[in-house]
Amino acid sequence: MCLILFSYRSHPVYPLILAANRDEFYERPTAQASFWEEFPDMLAGRDLKDGGTWLGITKTGRVAAITNFRDIRNIKSDAPSRGDLVSGFLCGNEAPVEYIQSMRQVSDKYNGFNLILGDRDGFFCFSNAGEGFHEISPGVHGLSNHLLDTPWPKVKQGRKLLSSLISKTENPPPDEIFHILADASRPDDRHLPDTGIGLEWERLLSSTFIQSEIYGTRSSTIIFVDRENNVTFIERSFISGPGEYRAAEFGFRMKPGLF
Repeated sequence: MCLILFSYRSHPVYPLILAANRDEFYERPTAQASFWEEFPDMLAGRDLKDGGTWLGITKTGRVAAITNFRDIRNIKSDAPSRGDLVSGFLCGNEAPVEYIQSMRQVSDKYNGFNLILGDRDGFFCFSNAGEGFHEISPGVHGLSNHLLDTPWPKVKQGRKLLSSLISKTENPPPDEIFHILADASRPDDRHLPDTGIGLEWERLLSSTFIQSEIYGTRSSTIIFVDRENNVTFIERSFISGPGEYRAAEFGFRMKPGLF
């Protein structure tokens, strides 16, 4: 996952609106979002190489998502899959703070990550690359491959557009949120971060929707959770660019719920 935009307790109807793009190498095998056979309360896509996931939500009132922290100077070739951190929380019953405390003991084994966890106890962000963990305040937030709300161009733009959209209506149209996620424009070079990967890759990765010969946006996902804990989960898995995709949509009510 390379971009997560979310509104947390800042909309009158939906305490949680989450919109995210998963960027990955095209050759990496992936399963579209579904309820997992071995964990039937968990709805998530699946990395078929290592078995974890990048984003998921459960009928028992848990949600989690992850992005990589881009730091090529500290890559561990033998690191475990970061997707296990998401599925591990979703499949368990520890509160977010308890899960983070137990994970802290092993977090240095992983390559850099930012993990968002939520349940009835609140929403939290944990990074093994800088800030540790903190509770997320109400508002509209963005997370890419640095820390939460780092003002990279696509994070700033995404937060601005999502904030504007949800301020105008009690029922934000999913197509308009997908339109935000489908933006393939690139900012001017002077606004790009320098993460050590070279200018050409900084340019490629700077757009909200990424396209190249080998790497790009594989799926876009929107999650709505209303005040009655009704969940709407919509995923578009892309075949070739933002205009051609396979769609999946799910609806259920959380028990006991997030809100």
